[in-house]
Parts: sequence; structure tokens; C-alpha cells
Amino acid sequence: MNHVEVIIIGGGQAGLAMGYFLKQKGVTFLILDAHKRTGDSWRARYDSLTLFTPRMYSSLPGMNFPGGPDGLPAKDETADYLEAYAKAFVLPIRHQTKVHFLSKHERGFKIETGQETFIARQVVVTTGPFQQPVIPDFAKKLPKEIVQLHSSGYKNESQLADGPVLVVGGGNSGAQIAVELSGRRQVTISVSRPMSFKPMQLFGRNIFWYFERFGLLKANAESPLGSWLKKQPEQVYGTELKSLLKKRIVSLKQRAIDADSAGVLFKDQTRMKVSTVIWATGFRSAYSWIDIPETADVSGKPIHRGGVSKVTGLYYLGLPWQTCRGSALLGWMGRDAEHLADVIAQYAKRQR
Repeated sequence: MNHVEVIIIGGGQAGLAMGYFLKQKGVTFLILDAHKRTGDSWRARYDSLTLFTPRMYSSLPGMNFPGGPDGLPAKDETADYLEAYAKAFVLPIRHQTKVHFLSKHERGFKIETGQETFIARQVVVTTGPFQQPVIPDFAKKLPKEIVQLHSSGYKNESQLADGPVLVVGGGNSGAQIAVELSGRRQVTISVSRPMSFKPMQLFGRNIFWYFERFGLLKANAESPLGSWLKKQPEQVYGTELKSLLKKRIVSLKQRAIDADSAGVLFKDQTRMKVSTVIWATGFRSAYSWIDIPETADVSGKPIHRGGVSKVTGLYYLGLPWQTCRGSALLGWMGRDAEHLADVIAQYAKRQR
């Protein structure tokens, strides 16, 4: 068995930010990452994906995101930045190392992978909220000749069948994919609630400049402002889809509720025959590999306070609303990482 003071599970942006601060504090750690290269979780996404935060607000602690500060970075650009970040700070990462089980051990925690077993005093889970794709059960009723893809498996138009495309889900991924395909396909988007669009530019500034200026992204989860923000609908950044809907270049349907050999059934009882369905229907948490009681609630979500678990020595980083509105965003999770690094370093000092 390999003994390490701290194991970080997940080598994405949260794991790298965590490693940056632990290295500053002289805490010995190792990052375990399932991918072949740092940044591969971004490289695997659809080709046209861009961040909705500009480069000036997409940096991890200690290293600016290169390029024009007002521009929106593409997904491969983001992946390359993360890889460069890991190399710049010489962060110890074990790639192609998927964690299968995490359990308690007399010396802290036991982390089992397909190749090795690790023992660590403390563990930080940085696998993020986007783990298990969600596709409704009624999707199985559609005929086999209809191509079905979750947004996490969609790369580009070459995967689709000829004919009309239905995008199910009105978040940012669904909106971007619908816009991308609208120039060459008959595209319909199905949403469960009215879409809320935010322009990327306002009076010559990126909208995130205003969010930062007025403290919206640092709003504490338990504050009155944070409570209000959590009740707001998901924001779609950019107004391209809004314009296409207005021009009826992209069609809008209510929530998809069922399917059969005749196509997809919507809440208003209308039906639609399609050739391809892209399920931009989000993800659910998947922490069944953590074999420790009291770490998750009945829905499977981690139980924590500001990233600190009820189980001593176990932490989370990169979760939505971990402490504030920006906790899961590239440019803001560093605040949470720095706080957890303080907690981890203090605990490590007490154990020596």
C-alpha cells in the first residue's frame, strides 16, 4: 500500500486549484485522475463548446488564462490551460487512475484503484457535480433508427442522422448545440420552463464584470442575496438562441414527457417525429463509490458545510453553491480551495 498525507480524487480544475494551495503550505499530496491527460474532461466535450466566462474570469490561482481577456475560451483552449497549469506548478498527478472505492481506515482512508491501493490521512473529492448523465426512461421507447445522444457524448454534426433534430433541455449546453446546428438542420428545442437569457455584453462590458462588481458571484449561500439567487432560473448566457427562436429558425416546444414509435410527446400533447434527439438533460451526482456512512443524503448528494464533510478528514471542492454562487466556476473556486487548504494543513500539523 502507498501512504500519502493527502489524496485528491480528480485532476480537473478543482483538483489543480487544491493542489496549488496544498503545495504552497508544504502539505504532501497526490492527485489521482482517471483521464489520460490533464484537461481531457474538457477535450471530450462537444467541438463548439465555449465557456460563458471570459478569460479574465477563467483563471486558476497563480496563473492567468492566456489570450484576450474579454474573449470566451474554447474547450480545447481550456484543456490546454489546465495542462499547462499542472506543469507550471509541478503538481503530482497519477493519470489513468480511476478510484473505485473510498473507505475508512485506521490511519484515515483507504483509496482503491484498478492498479494500486493508497492510504491517506485526508482526502479531497474534486470530481465535480457533472458525473452521471441523466436521460429520461421514456427515451427507451423511441425506435432504434432514431439517433440518441446525451450532450456529454455529442461531439459534432457528423454523429447525427439526416433529418430534424430535437434538443431536449434549455440550459447553456442545449442552447449552444441548438445554435450550432440551426444553420444546417431543422432544429427544435424542448424546455421544461421559460428560458432566461442574459446578454454577454452590456454597455461595452462583459456581464460577468457586473456580477463581480456587485458581488453576485461571491454571494454566500446562506445570505439573503444567496438565497434569492438560488431561486432564480438557470441563466442562458448569450442571446443567439433567443434571436433564432424569434425568427422561428429554431422551433420551441414544451417539456418532453413521453415517446413512442410515432415520436416524442410534449406537455401540450403535441407530437414530433425526429431523426436525432440530443438529451441536454443534465447530470446527477454519483458517489456510490464512497463506502462511508453519513457522507451523502437520500438523493446521493454530499453532506458538507463549506466543503468540509461530517467525516473528519474528508472534503469536497468544486460543488455548486459550496460556499457561494461562483463555487463551481473556474475563476472563483480558488477561494474555496484556499480555505480548505488551511483546514487540511492545520489538521495535518495536529497529526504530526
